[in-house]
Amino acid sequence: MEAPTRAPEVTVLIPALDEAINLPGLLPRLQAALAGIDHELLVVDDGSRDGTGELARAHGARVLRHPYAKGNGAAVKRGIREARGRLLVMMDADGQHRPEDIPRLLAALEQHDMAVGARTRGGDQQAHRWAANRVFSALASYLAGERIPDLTSGFRALPTALARRYVDLLPNTFSYPSTLTVTLARSGYTLAHLPITVERRGGRSKIRLLPDGLRFLFILLKVGVGLAPFRVFLPLSLVLFASGLGWYAYTFWTAHRFTNMSLLLLCTAVIIFMMGLVAEQIAQLRRERRER
Repeated sequence: MEAPTRAPEVTVLIPALDEAINLPGLLPRLQAALAGIDHELLVVDDGSRDGTGELARAHGARVLRHPYAKGNGAAVKRGIREARGRLLVMMDADGQHRPEDIPRLLAALEQHDMAVGARTRGGDQQAHRWAANRVFSALASYLAGERIPDLTSGFRALPTALARRYVDLLPNTFSYPSTLTVTLARSGYTLAHLPITVERRGGRSKIRLLPDGLRFLFILLKVGVGLAPFRVFLPLSLVLFASGLGWYAYTFWTAHRFTNMSLLLLCTAVIIFMMGLVAEQIAQLRRERRER
């Protein structure tokens, strides 16, 4: 009878698609950085065609393979479900994240529920992606109700059980870090944001700025409506209400009339406000059910 495999303390989850150029440099550095920690390296090969899975296995990693590409988020979700460690570290396979920063993330979990590596401006990050990340981080900070300096960082650590609790909420695309960050923040968990620098990746990025940026914005708004709906509905209601009052003041001053447009704007503002109240109650019930 085969003896059961002992569970490690830490699982390092690496989703990978055609990253054979980067893994030979990354995996040995990971082994060295985690030399004093009981760990496993879990590479989820998302349908690579360049031998990524075989190369990762040759370097001592446990490999899970998708027969075809399902998306970066889908690979992460499978890795979360299959991880054996009590703690989970997520990082990209492109070589930008420094394995030497992992002990800092793990140490932060002693006082926080999730630790995120927040990229600094001085790192090797393209200017347009840095600027877009700042805009999305500002929007996410508003939705979450707390400051989030780097919303899209894929370098983070948290208890595996906590990740599994919310795994079904994560999208199959590159937007899983933002969803996880806003979800945990709105659910009352504490987040540590540790400044890190990133290194130059090997090969070309698989993120397309315009289509992936628009998809990311849509997912972020969807997460906001699902987790913090009043923070989405209230500003829209206030804008419509102010527009209705402004139009009424203008038409009263110029024509001494209360127009149908003013009535429409004011009524729409009230309807959206009430929809926000109802959506907030639904979101609260969903959070309570998930916690139970």
